[in-house]
Amino acid sequence: MWDYTEKVMDHFLHPRNVGEMPDADAVGEVGNITCGDALKLFLKLDEAKKTIVDAKFQTFGCASAIASASALTELVIGKSVVEVEAISNDDIAGFLGSLPEEKMHCSVMGMEALQEALANLRGESDGKASDHGHAHGHEDYDPNGLDRIVCICFSVSERQIREVVRNNALETVDQVTNYCKAGGSCGGCKEQIDTILKDELGRMEEEDAASTEEGTVSEEKAPLTNLQKMMLIQQVVNDDIRPGLQADGGDLELVDVDGDRVVVKLKGSCSGCPGAQVTLKRWVEAQLREKVLPTITVEQA
Repeated sequence: MWDYTEKVMDHFLHPRNVGEMPDADAVGEVGNITCGDALKLFLKLDEAKKTIVDAKFQTFGCASAIASASALTELVIGKSVVEVEAISNDDIAGFLGSLPEEKMHCSVMGMEALQEALANLRGESDGKASDHGHAHGHEDYDPNGLDRIVCICFSVSERQIREVVRNNALETVDQVTNYCKAGGSCGGCKEQIDTILKDELGRMEEEDAASTEEGTVSEEKAPLTNLQKMMLIQQVVNDDIRPGLQADGGDLELVDVDGDRVVVKLKGSCSGCPGAQVTLKRWVEAQLREKVLPTITVEQA
């Protein structure tokens, strides 16, 4: 028996917003019933087409899949299109309190369904993903390259594997399996997954190194005084970081700046989120490194 939170069980036993929506403004469909979980998300917008006023879903899957889809609809209703574009699988899992790592692929499926629905809303896709999770209508659809199927059992593409590795800072094949199911059946594709994983991690390291080098050169050209650095950090926090967190019911307070060490306090929904560390490193710290100094580290108070 999986160790589910009370909120997961509540959304599984009493799912919100289940059903079809004939007059939906956008539809996002991902997964494949023949090889595992599937989810279809419907969105209804206001007359200005800026705010989501209703959402419904149909899903085929386990308790985590049902709970994740239910949570997703609760997350998007009442929010603007701009706000929901930032919703990640960590937000879905965090809304539910947490998900077992082996079930994180359910939250990823929810995020992918939302992305497909938004692409459908923009006219970039018909909202129907291909068998391997990437819409045929996308301009970069490449069945012989990134969209080739790596995991035959669960119809997972190389693109999906690279995206979950990058978006969730994954480091092992087992983690990849937990987040997108690739390699979770016969295991015959695990060697390919390992090759893709190592390649993507190598690319990420190169990008970080290039960013650090670029930042170092910039720093040498125009070094910041302590006052300038603190003012710039506060500006980035207020203008770039806090709005994104507030859109999901969270917030952040700048507590202290000691050299390149920045101490912050997560507030609202972010304070108890199981993905708080990921938010600090992959969002807050990444923003400050990009826009202030590449040597900045962020810690939670």
